[in-house]
Amino acid sequence: MSRNAGMLATIHPPAHPPTVWATATTYAGRTVRQFVRTPQLLIVNAVTSTMFLLIFRFVFGGAIQTGPVKYVDFLIPALAAVSGLFSTGAVGVAEDADTGMFDRMRSLPVPRAAVLLGRAIADTALITWGTFVTLVVGFIVGFRVHGGVLGALAGLGLCVLFAASFAWLQIFLGLIAGSAQAAQGIGFSVFPLIFVSSAYVPVESMPGWLQPFAENQPVTAMVGSVRALVLGGDTEALLGHTTSWFVVRSLAWSALILVLFATLSTRKFTKL
Repeated sequence: MSRNAGMLATIHPPAHPPTVWATATTYAGRTVRQFVRTPQLLIVNAVTSTMFLLIFRFVFGGAIQTGPVKYVDFLIPALAAVSGLFSTGAVGVAEDADTGMFDRMRSLPVPRAAVLLGRAIADTALITWGTFVTLVVGFIVGFRVHGGVLGALAGLGLCVLFAASFAWLQIFLGLIAGSAQAAQGIGFSVFPLIFVSSAYVPVESMPGWLQPFAENQPVTAMVGSVRALVLGGDTEALLGHTTSWFVVRSLAWSALILVLFATLSTRKFTKL
């Protein structure tokens, strides 16, 4: 008993409250461990994107004309760019709210915004994992890089940035859902952004009244930037814009989505 008392006597409370970064990395580590201990989360995230890849590659691909670019080379960069919209982040956030995890975190002397930042870091890692699986399967079914190593690395970096932006969107959807079941349904609300874009078909193939929206929404800019970097000049000829045109717009959209939904999520979190 005295030995235990002596051990307890050596434990001192921290001199200062935890910093934003310390809180965020701790919560991110907790969430990543949760992913590892729940393999279905890793599997679902990867399988969903892979399912769409295989369906469009082998079922619809033969009917979609993409000019000088092979359809598999047209498709894979798009799926890598939008992996974050297939993630289950909203469900995980809703579960944390349901189980009282967020209530416990708000009762601690830690920065509240840092809790969500930690969740965003972990979700970004999970989305990046799904992107990696998509690329591996893409190479297996015939995808090839034509824009050089630097272009491929830049495209991959943009995919991670998009993942971070979409992670905050998923966090907000999870916070407003009210339950994990509702969050799963709300997650499908972002699918029109994927299908009404250049992700699966060229914008020019859509009805004229739909093209302005498809051309100017964020997914098209994000997909176009990754395609342009990975595939080089063929994509510019196909889509009619330069690489810088797509990259600048994708960066602007990513910043807007991240700032907007990080702000909305933080406000919602403090009012739960």
